[in-house]
Amino acid sequence: MTNKIFNVLFICTRNSARSIMAEGILNGLGQGRFKAHSAGSHPGGTVHPVALQTLAAMNLPTEGYCSKDWAEFARPGAPELDFVFTVCDQAAGEACPVWPGQPMTAHWGVADPAAFDGDAESTAKVFRDAALVLRRRIELMLSLPMASLDRLSLQQELRAIGQR
Repeated sequence: MTNKIFNVLFICTRNSARSIMAEGILNGLGQGRFKAHSAGSHPGGTVHPVALQTLAAMNLPTEGYCSKDWAEFARPGAPELDFVFTVCDQAAGEACPVWPGQPMTAHWGVADPAAFDGDAESTAKVFRDAALVLRRRIELMLSLPMASLDRLSLQQELRAIGQR
């Protein structure tokens, strides 16, 4: 199981900021052990430019991101997901598609930086704060001994991370 590449989906309503940043952070920190994706229940069609600026400030790639519907990951031929994380309250309360492979799920809610209305400096800080919360949670997940935890214990640990 240690050689397995885990597929992870981060979900947010619009798939424009939090889920995009989480995708970039996990792909950057996962050292090839994880392949992160992101999607939205009602995708807005665009990636928030400050989300990309935040990834760039974290020395993470900013290319290749797009706002997409979560249904793409429930279709035949989609990557079999190992983990699905909701990162906003709206998506956590919605009825999710049935994911092939029965991935583990957890809610890692983060305040929506895209909803903030302020000057450029304040907006950048709000995005940076959201990214740091996501990074910390991802680091905690990456520190889990995946190979030695049974499914129930791993599920409990992943849910607990969302409370931190």
